[in-house]
Amino acid sequence: MRAVAVREGGKTAADLCIIDVPRPDVGRGHVLIRVTHAGVNRPDILQRRGLYPPPAGASPIMGLEVAGIIESIVPHPDWGDDVAWNIGDRVCALVNGGGYADYVSVDIRHLLPVPQGLSLAEAASLPEVSLTVYANLIEHGGLKAGEAVLVHGANSGIGSMTVMLGKSFGAKVITTVRGADRIDWVRALGADVVIDTTTGDFVEAVKAEGGADVILDIVAGDYVAKNILCLKPKGRLVQVGMARGNTAEIDVTRLMQKQAIITGSMLRPRSPEEKARLTSEVRARVWPLIEAGAIRPVVAKVFPFAEVGAAHEFLDSGAHSGKVVLEL
Repeated sequence: MRAVAVREGGKTAADLCIIDVPRPDVGRGHVLIRVTHAGVNRPDILQRRGLYPPPAGASPIMGLEVAGIIESIVPHPDWGDDVAWNIGDRVCALVNGGGYADYVSVDIRHLLPVPQGLSLAEAASLPEVSLTVYANLIEHGGLKAGEAVLVHGANSGIGSMTVMLGKSFGAKVITTVRGADRIDWVRALGADVVIDTTTGDFVEAVKAEGGADVILDIVAGDYVAKNILCLKPKGRLVQVGMARGNTAEIDVTRLMQKQAIITGSMLRPRSPEEKARLTSEVRARVWPLIEAGAIRPVVAKVFPFAEVGAAHEFLDSGAHSGKVVLEL
């Protein structure tokens, strides 16, 4: 089968190439998916550069989310034969690696159906952002109806899903973007407030809106101290990325005065059982919103598989609004 490999250290997108490798083994409790589309995510770029190695036992091939067709099923004897899936079903899934390939083996508990009315390309854009945002905004952040959420980089995959999920759960959504050309796009997703950070600092603008109960941040670095200033009393800052660096200097006094909570998480290191629980929650609480149209996939561009390097360059440029997807 075809799969993407990295040569010459992966420092640039030109170091990506397509090679022929054996199909993956399919263990007990797994299915083999014939991949039609794969989501492209920033952790893929970090892995290409050697900064985000796959966990033990995971495929060394990049790719953390896919959509495709079930090719074969190997039931787990402890789970019974009623697996609720059939060969030929259209599915999407969060995977632990291996998505940039013609076939990938997936824990059957991590499968999600392609939402009614969506294409496979659109479905491939959903698992990573849906699970990430639900886990961090709703579970870690504890967002409740009537609260305010601030999300940075609202034109990104994570950001756009946060806007739509936050609105669907009854929150006021405050966002930041870089560039006036993105304001209308983010407002069309449902954002209540869009702040262009190229025209000034976001802190005073957020304070003018009354502050935020929850902040979902993909930036880190110097944004951490600024985020704390934006929090309401007992606010929660949830880190899901570190585009501006993984260290920060903060005023602990401010943290204590506000009784604030700083938390965050990654999906990839979670256990298969935890991912199965989270997948079940997302299917029950987020998938109905997608099928009702309250949340929609936002695909910025679909690249042919042979142009995987161009897909990485496009994502890394920051020029996208929405998700980037590969078509196999």
